Parts: sequence; C-alpha cells; structure tokens
Amino acid sequence: MPGGVNSPVRAFRAIGGTPFFVSSAQGATLTTSDGRELIDFVCTWGPAIHGHNHPKIRAAIAEALGRGTSFGTPHLGEIELAELITQFFPSIQKLRLCNSGTEATMSAIRLARGFTGRDRIIKFSGCYHGHSDSLLIKAGSGALTHGHPDSAGVPAAFAQETLVLPYNDCAALDAAFAAQPEKIAAVILEPYCGNVGFIMPDPGYLAHLRAITRKYGALLIFDEVMTGFRLARGGVQELEGISPDLTCLGKIIGGGLPVGGFGGRAEVMDYLAPLGPVYQAGTLSGNPLAVAAGIAALRLLEEENPYAQLAALGRQLRDAALAAARAKGIALQVPQCGSMFSFFFSAEPVRDYASALRSDAALYARLFHAALDRGVYLAPSAYEAGFISTAHAGPAIDRACDVIAEAIRLL
Repeated sequence: MPGGVNSPVRAFRAIGGTPFFVSSAQGATLTTSDGRELIDFVCTWGPAIHGHNHPKIRAAIAEALGRGTSFGTPHLGEIELAELITQFFPSIQKLRLCNSGTEATMSAIRLARGFTGRDRIIKFSGCYHGHSDSLLIKAGSGALTHGHPDSAGVPAAFAQETLVLPYNDCAALDAAFAAQPEKIAAVILEPYCGNVGFIMPDPGYLAHLRAITRKYGALLIFDEVMTGFRLARGGVQELEGISPDLTCLGKIIGGGLPVGGFGGRAEVMDYLAPLGPVYQAGTLSGNPLAVAAGIAALRLLEEENPYAQLAALGRQLRDAALAAARAKGIALQVPQCGSMFSFFFSAEPVRDYASALRSDAALYARLFHAALDRGVYLAPSAYEAGFISTAHAGPAIDRACDVIAEAIRLL
C-alpha cells in the first residue's frame, strides 16, 4: 500500500511517529493490535456518534446480512432511509444514495452544472469535498495536511472552472459574482468547516451566501457529510435556518458503513437520470447492509435526541483544555459546537484557511503525542476536527479531560 495506508492522513506524516493499527473498537475506545486501549476522538471521522459497535446498529446489520449482501435492485430499506432523511432535512425533497461523500459531492456538482447550464463553481480555501477533480483545488483534510492543496493529475482546464475564495469573506463572494454573473453554476461549502480544523461561520455569512446565489441564479450546495445529523438531526441548516438547494451527506447515514447521498429541491433532482439528462449510477448504491445500519443509527437519534448531552461533553472538553492553556500561558483557541471541536495554538480566533495555517502545527503535534502516550487519540493532524460520541459520557470524558490538560501543561 502506498505509504502503508489506504487514506493519507492515517500515515501520521503531519504529526510524526508511527501509526498504530486497530484490532477492535467498542464505545468510546479503540483497542490497538498491541493491546493498548485508546479513548477515541476521531470516531471514524464523524459517523460514530453513538460510539463504536453499537449493539442496535450491529443487530440491524446482522439481520440484513441474513437476507443478502447486495441486490443491485431497489429494496424497501432504501425507501425507509430516504423517508427518514427527508423528514429531518426539509430542504431535501428527493434523495439519491451513492457510496461515499466524494461521490455525493462529485454528483451534486455535475447535477448543478447540468441544471443551470453553467460550468463554473465556487468553493472555499480549506474546504474538502472529497477527491474528485473539480473539487481537489485548495482543499483541506489530508491535502492540506501534507502541504499539497492542489493534486497532481488534476487537469489545468478542470481547475480553471473552480473559483477558490476565502471562507467568511462576503466581499470576495460579491466580487466573484459581479465579475461572472452568468457563469457560476453553484457554490459548495462545508457550512461549518471540519477539514481545516473546526471553523464556524461569521454571523450572517451563510445568509449572505443564500441571498447572493438566489440573486444570480446559482445553486447553493451544503456539504454536510460531517455535520449532517451530528450537530443536529437537520444538520447546520437546522441550526442556522437556511435551506440550500442541494445537500451532500455521508458516513453517518450508513451507520459507519460506506455510503453517501445527495438531495434537494425536486425540480433540481429530477434532472438526474432516468428522469433527466444528468447521468449518475452505482451498483452498490443503496447497499442493504449500509442502509440497515443507517436506519438504525438515525432511529437512535430520533429516540434519544442526544444533542444537549453531546454539547455538554463538548463544552467540558473545551473548558478543560482552555483552563490548562491559560494556566500554562499558552495561546489556544478551541472552537466547539455540539460534538465537534478543534485545538488551534493561536492567539487569534481562527475563521478561515489563512488563520488556520498561522496556528502552531508543531505545538499541536506535541499535544497529539503527549495525549496518545496517555491513552487519548486525537485527530492526527492540526487541520482536522475532533468528534465526541454519546459513549464518551462518564469516565471516558473525565479521563480525557485530565489527559489533555496534563498534555497541555507539558508543552
């Protein structure tokens, strides 16, 4: 395997050292191949909101397994999952399932271009939307971590159709539309950024995005692969009261199994084949095992409504880290909303890609290893969000707060 891994951030290149291998996971804990137990704040990069290997999700997969692993035909589970998603996301009138967040964003961009008849899109520096050619330009996540925000192999002609703007900058957005008022098909963004670390929008920024895309006839695409169902059952759009034209989902709607989905206004979605001219397909789309796991995960959110508890856990972790940093005299920013958070070693608030890069990544690497040595696994990059699950409640969060505070005192 190139680099010994199947996804670049797993190689620990950003923080140094040798990656561990996992043999099992349960609740808030990873067990490594050499027998160490780690409190996990990566949560398989977001979807493990109920913790690892939840018994109801596991039981749903086992029941579905008894009926078969893949059909390649429609089945009733797809309908149940789609009904759940559209119930929680009113902006999604119709939904198409696929196999990953990358497929969801790639397909949403193609659909936006087909619907509008325009070619250009706007994305934002540091926002990562998967590794399709049109979107791997000034990307976050692993691309940012390794210092190559533009990937080799992406044709220059593709890159020219993607306008990259700074996040949280209304003036730059206004100027881009004024310069090309009839060429921009869509604006795509993580409404709360998670792939350049966790960054919140300035007050009014998302509302401005909604207004300007409507004014110029462009589609607004929310990439809620990380935030959808995690920050609220209706994602950021529920929290902010803003309805995008298209929404991209992933990870959590498969209960941690490989899945993705995109949906939105019916008139836009009806441009997809077989109704319209925009082609998108997938043999494993709506896979019965992934769908069963997703239904179980979303039903749990419906039953438990854990968001107040998750927010309390997030604040507990944030406050412990900030208190330790103040005592040590270290400048630390801990943006946090609900069960998502980041640690930025910076004296200034982090509100975009440029200010994230000005934070001290070397200091974060030292924090990462000090925490890992004491049994707490944080994201292996200064530019990734952390995640909390319901399984962290109790001893796990208390222990993690103590470890992170101690790690900060050692910096």
